[in-house]
Amino acid sequence: MKPRSVTTDIPLPGFQIAPMIDIVFVIMLFFLVMAAGMRVERSISIQLPGQETPEHDFRFPDAEVTIGIAEDGVVTLNDEAFDSPAGKNLPQFTRTLQRLARQDQTTLVTLNAAPFASYERVMDVLNALHAAGLRRVTFGMCSE
Repeated sequence: MKPRSVTTDIPLPGFQIAPMIDIVFVIMLFFLVMAAGMRVERSISIQLPGQETPEHDFRFPDAEVTIGIAEDGVVTLNDEAFDSPAGKNLPQFTRTLQRLARQDQTTLVTLNAAPFASYERVMDVLNALHAAGLRRVTFGMCSE
C-alpha cells in the first residue's frame, strides 16, 4: 500500500504585513499629534549658574548681636541683662539698640527666646528693634 498524503483546505499561517503597516501609521500619527503640543526647550526661561556678577553688591554683616529672652522675662544683649523683667517698654535696651544702629546699619541680630518665654516679651523685644531701626533680625534656638 502506498502512503497517502493528507491534504487540507486550511492555509498555513504566515506573516501578515497589512496589520503591521496599520499599527506603524497609528503610532506615527500619535507622535505627530503629540509633538505639536510640546514646548520647545529654547522657550523655557531658566538661568544656569555661571560667572555673572550680581546687580547689587552683597555685603556680609560686620557685627552680630545676640539677644536672649529668658522664661522669667529677662532680656539680655550679648549676655548683658537690660531693664526689669516686668517693664514693657524696655527703654535702656531700646537706647542701646539705637546707638548700635547709628554705628552700623548692617548689624545682624539673632533673637534667642527660651522655649517657655512669653510671646508678649518677644513682641516687646521686636518692637524695640523696630524703634531702633534694626531690620536684619533672625531667630535662633535657645538650648536652655
